[in-house]
Amino acid sequence: MTTQSHRPSAANPRGWHPAWVALISSIWLASVGNIALWQQIFQLPEVNGWRGFAFAVGFGLIITAALTTILSVLSWRWLLKPILTIFFLSAASGAYFMVSYGIVIDSTMITNVVQTDTKEALDLLNWRMLISLLILGIFPTWVLWKTPIKSLLISQQAVSNSLMGVVSVVVIVGALLAVFQDFSSIMRNHTQLRYLVNPLNSYYAIGMVAAKPFQRDHKILLPIGQDAKIAALKPSDKPPLLLLVLGETARMGNFGVNGYERPTTPELAQENIISLKGVMSCGTSTATSVPCMFSHLGKEKFEARKVNYESLIDVLQHAGLAVVWIDNQSGCKGVCERVPQVLTKELKHPTLCKDGECFDEIMLQQLDERIQALPAERRAKGVVVVMHQMGSHGPAYYKRVPDSFKKFKPECSSNALQECSREQVVNSFDNTILYTDHFLSQAIQWLKKSESSSAPALIYVSDHGESLGENNLYLHGLPYQVAPDVQKRVPWITWWSARFEKQMGLQSTCLKNKRDMPLTHDHYFHSVLGLLGISTEVYQAPLDVHADCRQKS
Repeated sequence: MTTQSHRPSAANPRGWHPAWVALISSIWLASVGNIALWQQIFQLPEVNGWRGFAFAVGFGLIITAALTTILSVLSWRWLLKPILTIFFLSAASGAYFMVSYGIVIDSTMITNVVQTDTKEALDLLNWRMLISLLILGIFPTWVLWKTPIKSLLISQQAVSNSLMGVVSVVVIVGALLAVFQDFSSIMRNHTQLRYLVNPLNSYYAIGMVAAKPFQRDHKILLPIGQDAKIAALKPSDKPPLLLLVLGETARMGNFGVNGYERPTTPELAQENIISLKGVMSCGTSTATSVPCMFSHLGKEKFEARKVNYESLIDVLQHAGLAVVWIDNQSGCKGVCERVPQVLTKELKHPTLCKDGECFDEIMLQQLDERIQALPAERRAKGVVVVMHQMGSHGPAYYKRVPDSFKKFKPECSSNALQECSREQVVNSFDNTILYTDHFLSQAIQWLKKSESSSAPALIYVSDHGESLGENNLYLHGLPYQVAPDVQKRVPWITWWSARFEKQMGLQSTCLKNKRDMPLTHDHYFHSVLGLLGISTEVYQAPLDVHADCRQKS
């Protein structure tokens, strides 16, 4: 008994050596677990012939050796199986989403996952995902736990791990030197590949997200625009009523008013709107774009900031306006925390809400009462209502639209978009735009009814766009540098009442002439302030799309 306790390897003489388990697992992960990566690589024009094959083999060796290098630190008998279980399951999950939707996994995607609510998460579940998890994750995990692993003395295990680590590093260096010319060229020209190396992409992204508190002090919130003032109303003026509609996942090119061949915006076409077609988003996800577009910093400075700042919503508050945020989405990503909020998931309606989710028209319900509940002294200066749409949130586009607005058929009635033809995917997406058209038109009708007591106006801007199967890409969230334009080009639609245009001294013909002007979300913050005539030190006239559209007094 005593002799056996000092010789643990004899307790399981037929077990597998931990190094072999780590190596075989790494080969599985680098090959089967990286199916999305290999699909991308073998579609590249540079990867052909024997030279292309040699690059693929070299890259595969690098990934395998990188995994074994990591596992060399973790290959202790009591730790190896739990660690590999995490590797298998995370690789299976990542492979499914990357193959199915053409996404990549980076820190932005991890942030989206963290901020996803239960309803959004359930929209992603389907039988294809279950099968993928079974084959790529649960099956190798089952084999792993059925496999006996040889017990080694601590000293033996330390030597084995060190040797495995050294050999792995040597393999990485050797393989990299052998294919360096092709490797450096391909990785430089196709930067998205680095986000496909599974599951290392997920762990790196998680590390980047975890490191953000050290890069940026989230405990600090610096005030901005505390000097904000709105011009005093003349006796004949009415308080402005501005409705800011924050769109979700809307593609600029799928709006009929922007030249799309389909009549997706028949109701807006009957209104005196101005649609700007040259607008690029700040990011390719809600978590990135919403805080950025409501920031005074602009995309580059926002991404590089060391602390957080108040948002456009706070500046509107500082100016003395009555502000309310109505959310039919998964939250305002921190930009509305200091103003009154309405979360529609808490509402009940016999036709507009079901299963904890509401159609966007719910935000128009009881709107007058919500405004009346705001402080009277603020309402006297003006009211700003922000509505955050569910819009075209995927992949379950069919859930975002009442049956009466499902005009384009056949539609994709699955959240596994790869099951549907591209025509079906586009049909279901276009139905969401048709419903957004109706929602915006209804909002304008509500604003028109308010014209006797206010000067109403509306601005609609989406947070980002969407891929609908082009080049086998679906949804959104690709790194900005490699994302296609359809994920970055967003609609910007403006409507002014005659009273608002006259009272603010605006010229609609001037703004119409800017329909194709290159613009970005950087213009949003300053354009809203400028539209309301708010003066503050953070306002920048060059970024106000309305600045030169005011009549000279």
